[in-house]
Amino acid sequence: MTSSPPGAPRDTTEASATTSPRRRSSLQGNSRRGDSLFRGASAGSGILLLVIMAAIAGFLIYRSSIAINKDTTSFLTTFEWDPDNIQKPSFGIAVLVFGTLVSAAIAMVIAVPVAIGIALFISHYAPRRIAQPFAYLVDLLAAVPSIIYGLWGALFLVPHLGGLNSWLNDYLGWTYIFKVSHPGAPARSLFTVGILLAIMVLPIITAVSREVFRQVPRMHEEAALALGATRWEMIRTAVLPFGRPGIISASMLGLGRALGETIAVATVLSASNVLSLHLLDAGGGTFAQNIALKFGEAGSLGKDALMASGLVLFVITLLVNGAARMIIARRKEYSGANS
Repeated sequence: MTSSPPGAPRDTTEASATTSPRRRSSLQGNSRRGDSLFRGASAGSGILLLVIMAAIAGFLIYRSSIAINKDTTSFLTTFEWDPDNIQKPSFGIAVLVFGTLVSAAIAMVIAVPVAIGIALFISHYAPRRIAQPFAYLVDLLAAVPSIIYGLWGALFLVPHLGGLNSWLNDYLGWTYIFKVSHPGAPARSLFTVGILLAIMVLPIITAVSREVFRQVPRMHEEAALALGATRWEMIRTAVLPFGRPGIISASMLGLGRALGETIAVATVLSASNVLSLHLLDAGGGTFAQNIALKFGEAGSLGKDALMASGLVLFVITLLVNGAARMIIARRKEYSGANS
Protein backbone atom coordinates (compact mmCIF):
# COMPACT_ATOMS: atom_id res chain seq x y z
CA MET A 1 0.00 0.00 0.00
CA THR A 2 1.52 3.28 -1.14
CA SER A 3 1.13 6.48 0.82
CA SER A 4 0.46 9.83 -0.80
CA PRO A 5 3.38 12.25 -0.87
CA PRO A 6 3.28 15.19 1.51
CA GLY A 7 1.15 18.06 0.21
CA ALA A 8 -0.79 15.90 -2.26
CA PRO A 9 -4.60 16.36 -2.28
CA ARG A 10 -6.45 13.76 -0.32
CA ASP A 11 -8.76 11.44 -2.20
CA THR A 12 -12.38 12.52 -1.75
CA THR A 13 -13.71 8.98 -1.58
CA GLU A 14 -11.23 8.16 1.14
CA ALA A 15 -12.14 11.35 3.03
CA SER A 16 -15.84 10.60 2.81
CA ALA A 17 -15.28 7.02 3.86
CA THR A 18 -13.31 8.05 6.91
CA THR A 19 -15.92 10.63 7.99
CA SER A 20 -17.48 9.44 11.18
CA PRO A 21 -21.19 8.58 11.22
CA ARG A 22 -21.70 11.18 13.96
CA ARG A 23 -20.15 13.87 11.72
CA ARG A 24 -22.32 12.91 8.75
CA SER A 25 -25.41 12.93 10.91
CA SER A 26 -24.51 16.40 12.20
CA LEU A 27 -24.04 17.75 8.67
CA GLN A 28 -27.33 16.28 7.49
CA GLY A 29 -29.11 17.67 10.52
CA ASN A 30 -27.78 21.19 9.89
CA SER A 31 -28.78 20.98 6.22
CA ARG A 32 -32.29 19.83 7.06
CA ARG A 33 -32.62 22.50 9.72
CA GLY A 34 -31.55 25.16 7.22
CA ASP A 35 -34.02 23.86 4.63
CA SER A 36 -36.80 23.94 7.19
CA LEU A 37 -35.99 27.51 8.22
CA PHE A 38 -35.85 28.68 4.60
CA ARG A 39 -39.10 26.88 3.77
CA GLY A 40 -40.81 28.43 6.76
CA ALA A 41 -39.51 31.92 5.95
CA SER A 42 -40.68 31.62 2.33
CA ALA A 43 -44.12 30.36 3.33
CA GLY A 44 -44.41 33.05 5.98
CA SER A 45 -43.52 35.76 3.48
CA GLY A 46 -46.16 34.52 1.05
CA ILE A 47 -48.81 34.35 3.76
CA LEU A 48 -47.87 37.83 5.01
CA LEU A 49 -48.28 39.22 1.48
CA LEU A 50 -51.73 37.66 1.19
CA VAL A 51 -52.70 39.08 4.60
CA ILE A 52 -51.56 42.58 3.56
CA MET A 53 -53.48 42.37 0.28
CA ALA A 54 -56.59 41.17 2.09
CA ALA A 55 -56.25 43.97 4.65
CA ILE A 56 -55.98 46.59 1.89
CA ALA A 57 -58.98 45.14 0.07
CA GLY A 58 -61.03 44.97 3.27
CA PHE A 59 -60.22 48.58 4.18
CA LEU A 60 -61.14 49.83 0.70
CA ILE A 61 -64.38 47.83 0.64
CA TYR A 62 -65.41 49.15 4.06
CA ARG A 63 -64.76 52.80 3.20
CA SER A 64 -66.26 52.40 -0.26
CA SER A 65 -69.51 50.96 1.07
CA ILE A 66 -70.01 54.04 3.24
CA ALA A 67 -69.68 56.37 0.26
CA ILE A 68 -71.70 54.31 -2.24
CA ASN A 69 -74.61 54.00 0.20
CA LYS A 70 -74.82 57.80 0.39
CA ASP A 71 -74.43 58.40 -3.35
CA THR A 72 -77.65 59.73 -4.87
CA THR A 73 -76.64 58.80 -8.42
CA SER A 74 -75.11 55.81 -10.19
CA PHE A 75 -71.51 55.27 -9.12
CA LEU A 76 -70.57 53.51 -12.36
CA THR A 77 -72.19 55.83 -14.93
CA THR A 78 -72.19 59.33 -13.41
CA PHE A 79 -69.78 61.87 -14.90
CA GLU A 80 -69.72 64.55 -12.20
CA TRP A 81 -67.72 64.41 -8.96
CA ASP A 82 -69.40 66.24 -6.06
CA PRO A 83 -69.46 63.90 -3.04
CA ASP A 84 -69.30 66.70 -0.45
CA ASN A 85 -72.59 68.24 -1.51
CA ILE A 86 -74.55 68.12 1.74
CA GLN A 87 -78.00 68.09 0.16
CA LYS A 88 -77.34 65.78 -2.79
CA PRO A 89 -73.96 64.04 -2.86
CA SER A 90 -73.28 62.70 -6.35
CA PHE A 91 -70.16 61.16 -7.83
CA GLY A 92 -69.25 58.57 -10.41
CA ILE A 93 -66.27 56.97 -12.12
CA ALA A 94 -67.33 56.90 -15.78
CA VAL A 95 -64.87 59.62 -16.82
CA LEU A 96 -62.11 58.17 -14.64
CA VAL A 97 -62.45 54.64 -16.02
CA PHE A 98 -62.40 55.91 -19.59
CA GLY A 99 -59.42 58.21 -19.04
CA THR A 100 -57.37 55.62 -17.16
CA LEU A 101 -57.88 52.83 -19.68
CA VAL A 102 -57.49 55.00 -22.78
CA SER A 103 -54.31 56.75 -21.63
CA ALA A 104 -52.78 53.42 -20.55
CA ALA A 105 -53.74 51.80 -23.86
CA ILE A 106 -52.13 54.63 -25.84
CA ALA A 107 -48.99 54.28 -23.74
CA MET A 108 -48.75 50.54 -24.33
CA VAL A 109 -49.39 50.80 -28.08
CA ILE A 110 -46.48 53.23 -28.36
CA ALA A 111 -44.09 51.82 -25.76
CA VAL A 112 -44.18 48.03 -26.31
CA PRO A 113 -42.96 47.92 -29.96
CA VAL A 114 -40.30 50.56 -29.29
CA ALA A 115 -39.13 48.80 -26.13
CA ILE A 116 -38.86 45.43 -27.90
CA GLY A 117 -36.86 47.06 -30.69
CA ILE A 118 -34.47 48.71 -28.25
CA ALA A 119 -34.06 45.46 -26.30
CA LEU A 120 -33.25 43.51 -29.47
CA PHE A 121 -30.78 46.19 -30.57
CA ILE A 122 -28.93 46.02 -27.26
CA SER A 123 -28.93 42.22 -27.00
CA HIS A 124 -28.39 41.13 -30.62
CA TYR A 125 -27.31 43.99 -32.86
CA ALA A 126 -25.20 46.58 -31.07
CA PRO A 127 -21.47 45.96 -30.43
CA ARG A 128 -20.58 45.39 -26.79
CA ARG A 129 -18.84 48.76 -26.41
CA ILE A 130 -22.06 50.46 -27.53
CA ALA A 131 -24.60 48.08 -25.97
CA GLN A 132 -23.38 48.40 -22.37
CA PRO A 133 -23.51 52.24 -22.15
CA PHE A 134 -26.80 52.26 -24.03
CA ALA A 135 -28.32 49.71 -21.66
CA TYR A 136 -27.09 51.72 -18.68
CA LEU A 137 -28.68 54.86 -20.11
CA VAL A 138 -32.03 53.11 -20.60
CA ASP A 139 -31.93 51.74 -17.04
CA LEU A 140 -31.13 55.21 -15.75
CA LEU A 141 -34.34 56.57 -17.25
CA ALA A 142 -36.35 54.28 -14.93
CA ALA A 143 -34.89 56.12 -11.91
CA VAL A 144 -36.08 59.57 -13.02
CA PRO A 145 -38.77 60.84 -10.57
CA SER A 146 -42.32 61.20 -11.84
CA ILE A 147 -42.41 64.92 -11.11
CA ILE A 148 -39.48 65.45 -13.49
CA TYR A 149 -41.38 63.69 -16.25
CA GLY A 150 -44.43 65.78 -15.40
CA LEU A 151 -42.56 69.08 -15.56
CA TRP A 152 -40.91 68.06 -18.83
CA GLY A 153 -44.29 67.08 -20.24
CA ALA A 154 -45.96 70.33 -19.20
CA LEU A 155 -43.13 72.66 -20.27
CA PHE A 156 -41.84 70.87 -23.38
CA LEU A 157 -44.18 68.14 -24.61
CA VAL A 158 -47.45 70.10 -24.43
CA PRO A 159 -46.20 73.16 -26.39
CA HIS A 160 -44.55 71.02 -29.06
CA LEU A 161 -47.48 68.69 -29.76
CA GLY A 162 -49.58 71.37 -31.43
CA GLY A 163 -48.14 70.52 -34.85
CA LEU A 164 -48.77 66.80 -34.43
CA ASN A 165 -52.32 67.46 -33.30
CA SER A 166 -52.94 69.67 -36.34
CA TRP A 167 -51.55 66.99 -38.67
CA LEU A 168 -53.71 64.29 -37.08
CA ASN A 169 -56.74 66.55 -37.33
CA ASP A 170 -56.10 67.30 -41.02
CA TYR A 171 -55.46 63.76 -42.17
CA LEU A 172 -57.18 61.55 -39.58
CA GLY A 173 -59.91 63.83 -38.33
CA TRP A 174 -62.46 61.82 -40.30
CA THR A 175 -61.99 59.00 -37.75
CA TYR A 176 -63.68 61.19 -35.11
CA ILE A 177 -61.10 60.05 -32.55
CA PHE A 178 -58.45 62.47 -33.86
CA LYS A 179 -60.87 65.32 -34.50
CA VAL A 180 -59.86 68.56 -32.72
CA SER A 181 -62.87 70.50 -31.47
CA HIS A 182 -60.88 73.62 -30.55
CA PRO A 183 -57.87 74.11 -32.86
CA GLY A 184 -55.00 75.97 -31.24
CA ALA A 185 -55.88 74.94 -27.67
CA PRO A 186 -53.06 73.57 -25.45
CA ALA A 187 -52.47 69.86 -25.94
CA ARG A 188 -53.42 68.89 -22.38
CA SER A 189 -55.32 65.82 -23.51
CA LEU A 190 -55.42 62.09 -22.92
CA PHE A 191 -53.35 61.62 -26.07
CA THR A 192 -50.56 63.74 -24.59
CA VAL A 193 -50.80 61.82 -21.33
CA GLY A 194 -50.52 58.56 -23.25
CA ILE A 195 -47.32 59.71 -24.97
CA LEU A 196 -45.85 60.82 -21.65
CA LEU A 197 -46.75 57.51 -19.99
CA ALA A 198 -45.19 55.63 -22.92
CA ILE A 199 -41.89 57.43 -22.28
CA MET A 200 -42.13 56.62 -18.57
CA VAL A 201 -42.82 52.89 -18.96
CA LEU A 202 -40.36 52.42 -21.83
CA PRO A 203 -37.30 51.76 -19.58
CA ILE A 204 -39.15 49.12 -17.53
CA ILE A 205 -40.33 47.12 -20.54
CA THR A 206 -36.95 47.47 -22.26
CA ALA A 207 -34.91 46.32 -19.25
CA VAL A 208 -36.98 43.20 -18.59
CA SER A 209 -37.24 42.26 -22.28
CA ARG A 210 -33.50 42.72 -22.74
CA GLU A 211 -32.68 40.33 -19.92
CA VAL A 212 -35.16 37.77 -21.27
CA PHE A 213 -33.62 37.92 -24.74
CA ARG A 214 -30.20 37.33 -23.24
CA GLN A 215 -31.43 34.06 -21.70
CA VAL A 216 -32.24 32.50 -25.08
CA PRO A 217 -30.17 29.27 -25.41
CA ARG A 218 -27.20 29.93 -27.63
CA MET A 219 -27.64 26.65 -29.47
CA HIS A 220 -31.13 27.72 -30.60
CA GLU A 221 -29.70 30.80 -32.26
CA GLU A 222 -26.75 28.92 -33.76
CA ALA A 223 -29.05 26.21 -35.11
CA ALA A 224 -31.22 28.78 -36.88
CA LEU A 225 -28.17 30.49 -38.38
CA ALA A 226 -26.70 27.13 -39.43
CA LEU A 227 -29.87 26.39 -41.39
CA GLY A 228 -29.34 29.54 -43.42
CA ALA A 229 -31.57 31.98 -41.55
CA THR A 230 -30.75 35.66 -41.59
CA ARG A 231 -30.34 37.48 -38.30
CA TRP A 232 -33.92 38.74 -38.38
CA GLU A 233 -35.23 35.27 -39.26
CA MET A 234 -33.21 33.86 -36.36
CA ILE A 235 -34.75 36.44 -34.00
CA ARG A 236 -38.24 35.77 -35.35
CA THR A 237 -38.00 31.97 -35.05
CA ALA A 238 -35.76 31.50 -31.99
CA VAL A 239 -35.59 34.64 -29.86
CA LEU A 240 -39.12 36.06 -29.92
CA PRO A 241 -40.95 32.74 -29.27
CA PHE A 242 -38.65 32.04 -26.33
CA GLY A 243 -39.06 35.55 -24.92
CA ARG A 244 -42.82 35.94 -25.45
CA PRO A 245 -43.79 35.21 -21.81
CA GLY A 246 -41.10 37.62 -20.65
CA ILE A 247 -42.36 40.31 -23.03
CA ILE A 248 -45.88 39.86 -21.65
CA SER A 249 -44.60 40.13 -18.08
CA ALA A 250 -42.61 43.25 -18.92
CA SER A 251 -45.63 44.80 -20.60
CA MET A 252 -47.79 44.11 -17.56
CA LEU A 253 -45.22 45.78 -15.32
CA GLY A 254 -45.30 48.82 -17.56
CA LEU A 255 -49.09 48.77 -17.70
CA GLY A 256 -49.23 48.71 -13.90
CA ARG A 257 -47.22 51.90 -13.72
CA ALA A 258 -49.27 53.51 -16.49
CA LEU A 259 -52.53 52.73 -14.68
CA GLY A 260 -51.31 54.11 -11.34
CA GLU A 261 -49.22 57.09 -12.43
CA THR A 262 -50.26 60.20 -10.51
CA ILE A 263 -48.03 63.27 -10.43
CA ALA A 264 -46.98 63.30 -14.08
CA VAL A 265 -50.59 62.91 -15.25
CA ALA A 266 -51.84 65.58 -12.85
CA THR A 267 -49.17 67.98 -14.13
CA VAL A 268 -49.99 67.52 -17.82
CA LEU A 269 -53.72 66.75 -18.03
CA SER A 270 -56.37 69.45 -17.93
CA ALA A 271 -58.83 67.59 -15.72
CA SER A 272 -62.56 67.84 -16.31
CA ASN A 273 -65.73 65.80 -15.85
CA VAL A 274 -66.39 65.64 -19.58
CA LEU A 275 -66.15 62.30 -21.36
CA SER A 276 -65.19 62.85 -24.98
CA LEU A 277 -64.05 60.44 -27.67
CA HIS A 278 -61.97 63.25 -29.19
CA LEU A 279 -58.65 62.14 -27.73
CA LEU A 280 -56.88 65.34 -28.80
CA ASP A 281 -59.25 67.63 -26.87
CA ALA A 282 -58.26 68.83 -23.43
CA GLY A 283 -60.11 67.24 -20.54
CA GLY A 284 -60.79 63.90 -18.96
CA GLY A 285 -59.26 62.35 -15.88
CA THR A 286 -57.74 59.22 -14.35
CA PHE A 287 -58.20 57.49 -11.01
CA ALA A 288 -54.78 58.33 -9.63
CA GLN A 289 -54.84 61.92 -10.86
CA ASN A 290 -58.31 62.51 -9.39
CA ILE A 291 -57.28 61.11 -5.99
CA ALA A 292 -54.11 63.20 -5.88
CA LEU A 293 -55.84 66.46 -6.77
CA LYS A 294 -58.93 66.14 -4.58
CA PHE A 295 -57.82 64.23 -1.50
CA GLY A 296 -56.42 67.29 0.31
CA GLU A 297 -59.62 69.33 0.05
CA ALA A 298 -62.12 66.47 0.35
CA GLY A 299 -64.41 66.12 3.32
CA SER A 300 -65.29 62.93 5.16
CA LEU A 301 -67.65 61.62 2.47
CA GLY A 302 -65.35 62.91 -0.26
CA LYS A 303 -62.46 60.83 1.06
CA ASP A 304 -64.69 57.77 1.22
CA ALA A 305 -65.68 58.40 -2.39
CA LEU A 306 -62.02 58.61 -3.37
CA MET A 307 -61.49 55.32 -1.55
CA ALA A 308 -64.27 53.83 -3.67
CA SER A 309 -62.54 54.97 -6.86
CA GLY A 310 -59.28 53.54 -5.50
CA LEU A 311 -61.04 50.20 -4.99
CA VAL A 312 -62.04 50.16 -8.65
CA LEU A 313 -58.44 50.85 -9.69
CA PHE A 314 -57.32 48.08 -7.31
CA VAL A 315 -59.70 45.62 -8.98
CA ILE A 316 -58.62 46.68 -12.48
CA THR A 317 -54.98 46.11 -11.55
CA LEU A 318 -55.75 42.65 -10.16
CA LEU A 319 -57.70 41.72 -13.29
CA VAL A 320 -54.87 42.90 -15.56
CA ASN A 321 -52.27 40.90 -13.64
CA GLY A 322 -54.52 37.85 -13.52
CA ALA A 323 -55.04 38.02 -17.28
CA ALA A 324 -51.29 38.33 -17.80
CA ARG A 325 -50.64 35.24 -15.67
CA MET A 326 -53.21 33.27 -17.68
CA ILE A 327 -51.61 34.31 -20.99
CA ILE A 328 -48.15 33.38 -19.75
CA ALA A 329 -49.36 30.01 -18.48
CA ARG A 330 -50.98 29.21 -21.84
CA ARG A 331 -47.89 30.18 -23.85
CA LYS A 332 -45.22 28.74 -21.56
CA GLU A 333 -45.02 25.44 -23.41
CA TYR A 334 -44.32 27.30 -26.67
CA SER A 335 -41.68 29.63 -25.25
CA GLY A 336 -38.78 27.20 -25.62
CA ALA A 337 -37.92 27.46 -21.93
CA ASN A 338 -38.55 23.78 -21.40
CA SER A 339 -36.69 22.58 -24.48
